[in-house]
Amino acid sequence: MYLITVFGNLFIILAVSSDSHLHTPMYFFLCNLSLVDICFVSSTVPKMLVNIQTQSKVITYKGCITQMYFSTLFGILDDFLLSVMAYDRFVAICHPLHYMVIMNPRLCGLLILVSWIIVVSLFYFTVLGVYSSSAATHNSRSNAIASVLYSIVTPMLNPFIYSLRNKDLKWALKKFFGMAGIRITEQS
Repeated sequence: MYLITVFGNLFIILAVSSDSHLHTPMYFFLCNLSLVDICFVSSTVPKMLVNIQTQSKVITYKGCITQMYFSTLFGILDDFLLSVMAYDRFVAICHPLHYMVIMNPRLCGLLILVSWIIVVSLFYFTVLGVYSSSAATHNSRSNAIASVLYSIVTPMLNPFIYSLRNKDLKWALKKFFGMAGIRITEQS
């Protein structure tokens, strides 16, 4: 599941970057979402895989704090990017004639920057709320299942949900892999 998540999101980034027809606000936000999803799963899953392999549940205090920081940061950023993408689609549907004027490159960059700034600011408040609650009120099995669903399954499904149903992106992926095959053949 980890490899599907990383490669699925990486293929979206590569396809959008390599096809100039996809250099639009919607795909700009989609690339950012894909990057955040890769970072999100990479903040927890590698350590989890090591723990499963070694049958160990040990993590250092610094490792725990670092993992918690990045996992929360990228999780919240994921939510903000989805909100920005919803705004982009709202503008495209409700104001189609003004879409390119409203969603100009400056605004797109600003929306991404604001998302990052808000996430970093809110991170400290959410961490305080989560970790100041009593451990006795949490069911560990339910928390583990919810954690796996939230931290692995959702980022794995995002490329399929937001991209692969899109004809333009499917075409760009086919074109990218077709060009990759040609490059390999020419180098041989």
